Amino acid sequence: MLFYIYTIKYMLAYKALKKPNYHKTETELSNMAEEQLDMEVQMEAENLYREETYTDRRVGTLQILTPVNIDGTTDNTRQQVYVGQTQILTPAGALPLNFELEASTIEEAVQKFGDGAKDALADAMQRLEDMRRDAASSIIVPGSGGAQGNVPPGGGLQVP
Repeated sequence: MLFYIYTIKYMLAYKALKKPNYHKTETELSNMAEEQLDMEVQMEAENLYREETYTDRRVGTLQILTPVNIDGTTDNTRQQVYVGQTQILTPAGALPLNFELEASTIEEAVQKFGDGAKDALADAMQRLEDMRRDAASSIIVPGSGGAQGNVPPGGGLQVP
């Protein structure tokens, strides 16, 4: 099952992992913006879907993505895709969960929604733990040597 976890790193781990980039000059920021403008944005004509959205107005939303041809007619050679969406409240705010459901009917997708949400939450928690572990392993502790090689603790400074 494919899981689509959007904005997790931005909601819970952004502050811990990302450091603000205040040292960029205005010229560097302008160049970065120009690079973004130069990128080519193109839709895939052979991968188009029509969206239908259903909700119980309480727990979540179910999207049915129906494959279509470039002329808008239904493409019967590809399967419909069922995507569940919900939010979990955390101390850092709402955590959106998006997950694909393996189903062939809307009834089957509704029945699998709860298990899909639990699996998506478990996957999100595992990813957050991995991100936290990666962030913790990049911390250099004084006296541990770390990335400084042969420099003695304290950076080689000696106080009389």
